[in-house]
Amino acid sequence: MNLKFEKMNGLIPAIIQDADTNKVLMLGFMNEEAYRKTVESGQVTFFSRTRNRLWTKGEESGNFLNVVSIKEDCDSDTLLIKAHPQGPVCHTGTDTCWNEANKPEPVLFLKELQDFIDRRHTEMPEGSYTTSLFRDGINKIAQKVGEEAVETVIEATNGTDDRLIYESADLIYHLIVLLTAKGYRIEDLANELQERHGKGWKKH
Repeated sequence: MNLKFEKMNGLIPAIIQDADTNKVLMLGFMNEEAYRKTVESGQVTFFSRTRNRLWTKGEESGNFLNVVSIKEDCDSDTLLIKAHPQGPVCHTGTDTCWNEANKPEPVLFLKELQDFIDRRHTEMPEGSYTTSLFRDGINKIAQKVGEEAVETVIEATNGTDDRLIYESADLIYHLIVLLTAKGYRIEDLANELQERHGKGWKKH
């Protein structure tokens, strides 16, 4: 990176974002030395303007920020650092410096599940239920989706709410397996739904 520290008298802002939840955790400043130490140590280090020295986040509290990736912006004068926090980030004890809870949105797990199923499709480990589905082929997977859909309908009309959620989860899982077997991902469904939500969309 060819960072332009000179634009702000030797400092550049560094935005810290949780690599898993995408929540913005805090904003700090780095000089060249702080940046080098961050890269070398793998833990976010700032230049403290009040202490006039380098400051590794967590050196006192133990709540370190473990670096996952570092990107510079289009002007090379701002950093976006994705990290894994080891505890609350703000000195007040909150998860972020904006007093927000740093918890993943449950819907984001669908992408994690999709990634997991992709790995199963590639690696095909023995003893895996997902592997057995892929080996059974498209027709069997599609049949399983149909069975889970019927069970979901039955629970919705004559069952319990708990069983409805349970069977719906089975349906979503098997649908993702089917999509994967056909070369698609759950994001393709999200894209389709997003297009339908637009004002200009017309039913095919």
